[in-house]
Amino acid sequence: MALLASSGLSACASSSDKVAATYVSPIQYASLSCRQIAEESARVSVRASQAAGIQDKKRTDDQVVTAVGVVVFWPALFFIDGDNMHTAELSRLKGEIEALEQTSVQKNCGIQFQRQPAS
Repeated sequence: MALLASSGLSACASSSDKVAATYVSPIQYASLSCRQIAEESARVSVRASQAAGIQDKKRTDDQVVTAVGVVVFWPALFFIDGDNMHTAELSRLKGEIEALEQTSVQKNCGIQFQRQPAS
């Protein structure tokens, strides 16, 4: 039973704050003005926030399935997906934000990028 529980928990989707950014080259943003960087940053930030919400819901769903599987019906553990395309999208969006921030710094745009608080 303990083995099933530990394997189920390790298969859960990652929390959004634990998803690392994928490297995105800031070169693709080099031709943007500071205003365009700010607009693109806002757009990407909204998408990243939405992706983080989906990722966290998926993690919660996986945890519920794990609890049900361990306590009530162990075959439910086969329905845990873990990380998937939503995780990859969130990782890419985080990388885009980092690239936009690097470009903003290089161009002295003075745009303030807020970091997600550590949990």
